[in-house]
Amino acid sequence: MADVSRTRGATSAHPGVSDTRGDIGAHPDVPEMRARYARVLGGRDVALLDGPIFLAGLFIALSPWILHYTTSQPGLVVHNVIMGIAIAGLALVFSATPTRTYGFSWALVFLGAWMVAAPWVVGSSPDRGVFLSNVIPGGLTAVLGLICAGAALMAARKRGRRERTSRMNQPVQT
Repeated sequence: MADVSRTRGATSAHPGVSDTRGDIGAHPDVPEMRARYARVLGGRDVALLDGPIFLAGLFIALSPWILHYTTSQPGLVVHNVIMGIAIAGLALVFSATPTRTYGFSWALVFLGAWMVAAPWVVGSSPDRGVFLSNVIPGGLTAVLGLICAGAALMAARKRGRRERTSRMNQPVQT
């Protein structure tokens, strides 16, 4: 394999032009570039889950009209619209400001678990369609929220470890 780390110098095709491919470690802006790169990658690691969470919230909000139980379960209709908007809204907020809302992922776990229990708590003798339209998207929301919350916890630990390491590497000022 060719060694491309040394300067090849001027060629006859391009006189006076040197090709200096090598280590950028000596560049004066390396610490700033590394810090910027870390900030950019410090956002949510699970951004791809925001879309399915949004769709689950949208389905929850529209399920009374999709499955036609607006007259048989009026209390559950209002509940599902409010909860669906809340879940979809959280997904949009997570997508818009990922670094500031990382810790709110736990809310999705609780909202999803509540959606699983809601047909019996809010509704009255739910049939199979009402049951499934709450349990499946509610369970999906809870599982995706748990994945997001776990990723947030791991990112916080990594960030704390990185901050401790950077403090240890700084010179002591007396």
